[in-house]
Amino acid sequence: MRKDSSTNTLNEKRINASCGMAYSLKIVGGRWKPAILCRIAYGTMRYSELKKSIEGISERMLVNQLRELENDLVIERIVYAEVPPRVEYRLTALGETMKPMLAAMSDWGNLHRNYLSED
Repeated sequence: MRKDSSTNTLNEKRINASCGMAYSLKIVGGRWKPAILCRIAYGTMRYSELKKSIEGISERMLVNQLRELENDLVIERIVYAEVPPRVEYRLTALGETMKPMLAAMSDWGNLHRNYLSED
């Protein structure tokens, strides 16, 4: 965890305040968030479904990433008062607006991967 007053943190804040692309990458970037968003973009998913569908992610990391996306108002956590408890995740209205961006990033990533594999 970096200090709030460190040069690195201050530089990150400046960049995110002035560059929409950097800010977007802060929200969706990382190893697991794209995989989570890719799945939730197709519809509401239960926690257990997400866990099973993302090979290699630990429970701790999944919970952490879901909380970050929820705090960023991109996804919504729905808890049902049942036994056993049921928790679902879906995109918020703001999260829905990310779909074209996520699709474009996916298309470009596939294009780039294919380009490199041809060499």
